[in-house]
Amino acid sequence: MIAFLRGVLDEKQLTYIVLDVGGVGYEVMIPLSTYDTLPPVGSEYRCLIFEHIREDAHLLFGFSTEAEREFFKLLLTVSGVGPKIAIGALGGMTISELRAAIVAKDSKRISKLPGIGKKMAERIVVELADKINPLEVFATEPSKSNGEKGAMTKACHDAVLGLVQLGFAQDVAANTVRSIFENSKEDLTTSEIITQALAKR
Repeated sequence: MIAFLRGVLDEKQLTYIVLDVGGVGYEVMIPLSTYDTLPPVGSEYRCLIFEHIREDAHLLFGFSTEAEREFFKLLLTVSGVGPKIAIGALGGMTISELRAAIVAKDSKRISKLPGIGKKMAERIVVELADKINPLEVFATEPSKSNGEKGAMTKACHDAVLGLVQLGFAQDVAANTVRSIFENSKEDLTTSEIITQALAKR
C-alpha cells in the first residue's frame, strides 16, 4: 500500500492534484481542506495517501494531515459511505465541525453535505457517535481572542471533565460546553463555564 507520495506538484484543481513522482504523474483526489494548504504548482509536495482498489479502478485519495486521513477512514466504516462521499464530507465541513455534529447527533446539519441525504446522515451519527470522544470536539478549537489554540480550548476541555465528575454524561457535558462557548462573546474560565452549565441543568 502507498502511505505517501513526494514529488513535484504538476497540477492542482479543487478536487484533485497531479503529482510528478520521478517522471510518473499520479492523479490524487483531495478534499477542499487539503486544496487550501497546497503550495504553488512546480513546488515539491508530500501528500499522505489512501489507496482504494476495486476491480474496475485504482483510486488514490490524498490529504495534507494525518488527522484528515484518519477521519476519512473513520467515515468509510459507516455503511453505505464510499470514498467519494467521505472526501466530499471533509470538503464541506472541518474535522472539528464534523466531530461536533456527530457528538451533538445533529444529522440535519450533516445531511447538507455533498452526497449525504437524511438517512445516510442518521447512519453516520448512529454508527460513529460511540467512536468519537466528545473531548476531541475541542482538540482543534481556536481561541476567540487570538484565532489560535489557547486558553479557551483548555478551559472547555477542563470544564467537560469537571462536569462529568459532577454527574453529567460525557456527551451532554461536551454539548453544553460547546453551546456556552459558541454563545459567549469573550473567553471564559473553566469555573465560569461550569457555573453556566450547572445553571442550564
